[in-house]
Amino acid sequence: MQRSLEQRLAIKFCVKVEKGAAETIPMLKKAFGVDCLSDRQIFRWRKAFAEGREDALRKQLFHEIVSKLVPKMLTDDQKARRVETCQELLNTCEENPTFLDDVIIGDESWVFEYDPETKR
Repeated sequence: MQRSLEQRLAIKFCVKVEKGAAETIPMLKKAFGVDCLSDRQIFRWRKAFAEGREDALRKQLFHEIVSKLVPKMLTDDQKARRVETCQELLNTCEENPTFLDDVIIGDESWVFEYDPETKR
């Protein structure tokens, strides 16, 4: 996580000094090597900072801080259940390597059920 934060700060700096994506990506790859964010992630962060969305960095920092604190606040039962769930997911991935291809993720989206009969 720390490497990711460093890279986002570097991307923000490059935006501030008006470096384009074509200049930013090679510099990050040289600086961070195999730990470098993907081109797509770099473009996404660059776009966020270029549009003035400074809160994009703050929100990621918040999630990183909370993700470190939450496990410390769990009960022993909750921690055990978390380990069981992770083990089940790991076993599923080992049995079916394409398992994650079927996972659908979303970001801040609301999905509502629509019933055509009641039109609700």
